[in-house]
Formats: sequence, structure tokens, C-alpha cells
Amino acid sequence: MTTLLVIAKEPRPGRVKTRLSPPFTPGEAAELAEAALADTLRAVAATPASRRVLVLDGAPGPWLPAGFDVVPQCSGGLDERLADAFAHCDGPALLIGMDTPQVTPELLTVDFAGWDAHFGPAQDGGFWALGLAHPDPSLLRGVPMSTAETGAVQRDRLVAAGLRVHDLPPLRDVDTAADAHAVAALVPHGRFAARLARCTAVTTVTAGTAGTAAISTESGPPGRPDADNQPPPRPAAPR
Repeated sequence: MTTLLVIAKEPRPGRVKTRLSPPFTPGEAAELAEAALADTLRAVAATPASRRVLVLDGAPGPWLPAGFDVVPQCSGGLDERLADAFAHCDGPALLIGMDTPQVTPELLTVDFAGWDAHFGPAQDGGFWALGLAHPDPSLLRGVPMSTAETGAVQRDRLVAAGLRVHDLPPLRDVDTAADAHAVAALVPHGRFAARLARCTAVTTVTAGTAGTAAISTESGPPGRPDADNQPPPRPAAPR
């Protein structure tokens, strides 16, 4: 059977899903990341596998279900960390991330009969899944990550190595608020959708309160900028 690998970061504010802020606070972004990870792990737990491994940057929390081995991510770029995850597998393995809470056991149940690799493209140009019948870390090292061409380059690397590649359905990653709402609509009964609904309600109320404060400030003495209501600088995406 197949080893299922999930590569993830501990969902801590300021370290995950920074492109969700704004409109969400860093704390809300971390809550959404935790919910996405929990949904992902639940799908993996329900998928037949010889072994389930969480390759984690950080420490596990109560969101981790039973039945997973936890191993630390190595240092280096994302290509090195993905390669290292495969390096510890001695049989067929499928790796996914924590950005696709809409994933299902059906999508993760792959058959390597007749195929050397399974490749799941992401709609943003990356990839959400990579399966290898014979894990070879060199197939990932040096692939430029976090670009619009990452998926194409990775797939070309597999084909150039002579592998028979089966394409899985494309999925949408959760990187932005628009992504979050689109993905939640696909799985409205999951933890991610429920957490998004709560965060959206809080954000809407907070925005309304902030708008009232801005009007009050602007009606006061001139020359006093409404610093408390200025949006924070947009942080770079974590990769």
C-alpha cells in the first residue's frame, strides 16, 4: 500500500496563511490554517494507507488525529523539504500539503499499477499532490517553488525522467480570502467552512465598528490621522 505524507506548518499566528491578512487578523488566519489542516488530516486518516506521516515544521497540537507518525521538516528551501520527505519512504508514497481542505479520500486513493507518478496540479500553477511509485528525492531538488510555473516544471521533470505520469484533478489552494471562500463553498460542512464563517462574521462586525470610529475621528480636530484604522502592510506569502 501507499505511504501518505502531509507536509505542514504548525498553525501559529504570523507564521501561516499571511496572505489572508488582511482582511483577516493573523490570529484568524492561523485558525483558518488549523481548520484546513484538520480537514486534510481527517481525509488522510480515512484513506487506506500503509503509513500516514505528518512532516511538520513546528509542534503537533490537538488538531492531530491518532494514527500519524510525526517527523520534523529538514532545513532548506521547499524543494529540499519535499525531497527529504520522500527520502524516508521505501515504497509508493503520495505527498500533499495543508492548503486544500476540500481533498477527499477518493482523491487520495491512488493506484500505481501502470503509473510511476501521480501529479495533482493546483489552479495557481503549483501542485497539490505528488505521488511516486519509487520515491526519488532528486526529482524535486532544484525545482523552483512558489511560482506560476512550479507545477509545469515539476511535471516536466517527471516526464523527462521517463516516468509514466497520471494527472489528478486540479484543485484550488487556499492562499487568499477569495480562495478561502471559494474552497469553503465546495465543502460547506467541514471545519474550514465553519471557521471561515465565524471569522467572516467577526471581521464584518469589526469593520463596521472601525468605520464608525473613522468617521468620529475625521470629524474631530484636523491634522490627526486615524492611525488605528490604517490597514497593516501586506506581508509576503510564506513559502
